[in-house]
Amino acid sequence: MAAHRKPRQRLTTASAARTAAATLAVAGAATAAVLPGAAHADPAPTARQVKAQVDRLYREAEVATEKYNGAKSEATAAAKSVDALRDEAARRTARLNSARDVLGAYAAAQYRSAGIDPSVQLALSSDPDQYLRRATYAEQAGERRAAEVRSVRRQVAEIAQVRAEAAGKLTELAARQAALKEHRATVRAKLAEARRLLARLTPAERTAYDASETGRGTGHADRSAPRGAVAAPNARAAQAVAFAYSALGKPYVWGATGPHSFDCSGLTQAAWRAAGVSLPRTTYTQINAGQRIPRSQLAPGDLVFFYSGVSHVGLYIGNGRMIHAPRPGAPVRVAPIDEMPFAGATRVA
Repeated sequence: MAAHRKPRQRLTTASAARTAAATLAVAGAATAAVLPGAAHADPAPTARQVKAQVDRLYREAEVATEKYNGAKSEATAAAKSVDALRDEAARRTARLNSARDVLGAYAAAQYRSAGIDPSVQLALSSDPDQYLRRATYAEQAGERRAAEVRSVRRQVAEIAQVRAEAAGKLTELAARQAALKEHRATVRAKLAEARRLLARLTPAERTAYDASETGRGTGHADRSAPRGAVAAPNARAAQAVAFAYSALGKPYVWGATGPHSFDCSGLTQAAWRAAGVSLPRTTYTQINAGQRIPRSQLAPGDLVFFYSGVSHVGLYIGNGRMIHAPRPGAPVRVAPIDEMPFAGATRVA
């Protein structure tokens, strides 16, 4: 009887396993039917949605670009400070070594003459008066040597201070370089994501997208101010505007300051550099580089800024228009200042 019970037990167990598996399969199918997202991928974004996302990514990339530009300027300044402090330490060390050599020679001479007592030297001298005069000179020389010793000590302390400053600048430089690397990675990631989104458009959608972007501005093939252009208020502003016109059609490249490509603040910096005026590198420093003016008083050559974070800048040319470097894929061009949220304006000169 025991031998007959064992097979029935195994049969029952196998049957139960098959029943459980079937139940799980039915339950899984029911769950899939209730949760359609688990069975179907998200629908592809429309061309309009892609454009909105790409525009957002380009704006975020521009914010990161300006931070990159700022970190790069600060890193360059810190590197120059480190080099200057190292040069200063080297010059001071050379002067210190010369002073030490003089003191060393004096100490050696004293050591060689230390065996004869001064009173004996006086007694043996054939000319006591001359000896006394020499002794006076020696005493004065001793005072000078003491002053030289004090000078050496001061120089040692000063060199230590210069080296400490250089070490601090090196730490600052390392921090700037780390920030530079971080902002560079952010820009590249944003632009790569924008390219990935644009690649999902059909050829017809991409053509429509490019056409809509081209329609937002123009590049004036002759790169010269058109007839009827508003005159600049002074010669320097006229030179800056002329430079901006000469840059029309040149590509946007983040971090570039010319002469063959520009980002937004790089273009305005280069334009005013051509007029003999030095501007800082970033949008958020350029806005404080001159006199702030209301929009109603804009004149050619003024800098116009956009977005709440002051992340974009153009050069005003009159009639409500500016020349600016918009974004990757869009060359330097003329555009209305109304196409972006206005943040402020500055008159450089």
